[in-house]
Amino acid sequence: MMKRAERTKLLIEVGRELALQLAANICEQYEVQEISPPKEGLIMVKMRETAQKSLFYIGEVLVTETKVRIRNAYGVGLVRESEPELSKALAIIDAAYSAQLPETLIWASHFEVLAEQLHTKQQKIKQSIERTKVNFDTMAT
Repeated sequence: MMKRAERTKLLIEVGRELALQLAANICEQYEVQEISPPKEGLIMVKMRETAQKSLFYIGEVLVTETKVRIRNAYGVGLVRESEPELSKALAIIDAAYSAQLPETLIWASHFEVLAEQLHTKQQKIKQSIERTKVNFDTMAT
């Protein structure tokens, strides 16, 4: 079973359209109550200073957060920037997993495909970085 953080990362990075589709599917079949509609806010981002290992705040990030309930299970969707639809979709998917809805068993294959897509995307980024990397050994005269 995939963990919540991993599912959310896959949906945000490479599965936005799928997230909207899965959430719409759940909304058609179940009563989804909005506990807290999509709302924007700011959160502080912490960083750890490497030499002294102390925490400090590097700045603020705009986020959109949504909370929903399906049956007696709650779900939360939190994304960067102003993205109310995606935030709500993530909350619905989270609640569906919390409620252990039968649809979530079918979703495993979707997440495997997303994991492959993310891996491919990361490899392409890595390759583009490697191509532009300067080799200082060959620069010596």
